[in-house]
Amino acid sequence: MEYKLQNIIKGALIYTIGDTIAAILLGQFNVYRMLGMILIGSTVYAFEIPNYFNWISKITKQYTGLKLSLYKTGLAILYFNPLWIARHLLFIKLISFKTEEINWSLFHIALLSFLVNIPISFIANYIIQNKMPLNLRFIASATFSGLMAIYYALSSVWFN
Repeated sequence: MEYKLQNIIKGALIYTIGDTIAAILLGQFNVYRMLGMILIGSTVYAFEIPNYFNWISKITKQYTGLKLSLYKTGLAILYFNPLWIARHLLFIKLISFKTEEINWSLFHIALLSFLVNIPISFIANYIIQNKMPLNLRFIASATFSGLMAIYYALSSVWFN
């Protein structure tokens, strides 16, 4: 298991910057949300994402070529699935003190967001899993996720 200071800092910064941009675009910025995203990015995401990517590398060692590339990409997309997106939206509602907005529509929004995003997610995760060295995958994924945080926040308006 891996939980390194560099991932803690990167997770805190990148996820918070992406979410803060989204919050500003939506007129929903508040300090508690920003502090909450720092906490989530530096703990939950900084722990689980690098460990998942390490797991992907371990279980795909026996594959080569196109099969390896597609398997790694598919596993990354499988991780960032509608449940992950719904959880991210749930975190945003919790840290924004908007608990009255927590309901099953978050999953509906997450599902639509995921389906619309599949082409972009496939390309990004292909590059992250197959072109980036393992030690840079978390920062690449966090940067992509920071951009996607903007998309997810906007999705909560577009798909609601």
